[in-house]
Amino acid sequence: MNNYKLTLSYDGTRYRGWQRQGNTENTIQAKVECALSRILGQSVEVSGSGRTDAGAHARMQVVSFRARTELTEREILSRLRSALPEDIAANDLTLAAPRFHARLNCVGKTYIYRVQNSEVQNVFERRYMHRVSE
Repeated sequence: MNNYKLTLSYDGTRYRGWQRQGNTENTIQAKVECALSRILGQSVEVSGSGRTDAGAHARMQVVSFRARTELTEREILSRLRSALPEDIAANDLTLAAPRFHARLNCVGKTYIYRVQNSEVQNVFERRYMHRVSE
């Protein structure tokens, strides 16, 4: 069984956060697991390097999963890109060391908080910053 390292980016605006939840399929983890399970024809569970809250975004979320398949990483990645919704992007997929785990091997995370201090709303970036007006 192969161990894979997947890197994702996503706009979390319409999701209930990263982690799969029993009362909704509307999480990033659930969407990725569903897509990979369909592509690989087997149940796939993914582990993320961390969790995000509802509405939070990620630029380089590292994920790990195990699967048996004859597909190459390139084929899996191509199919995954087609299967995911437009607000979740599969950036990269590589074979990982057998003991690699996205959360347990994580060595750092960077959080960016953006604040706009203006009376005028930035309509193009409003989802990605907190606005403070006077």
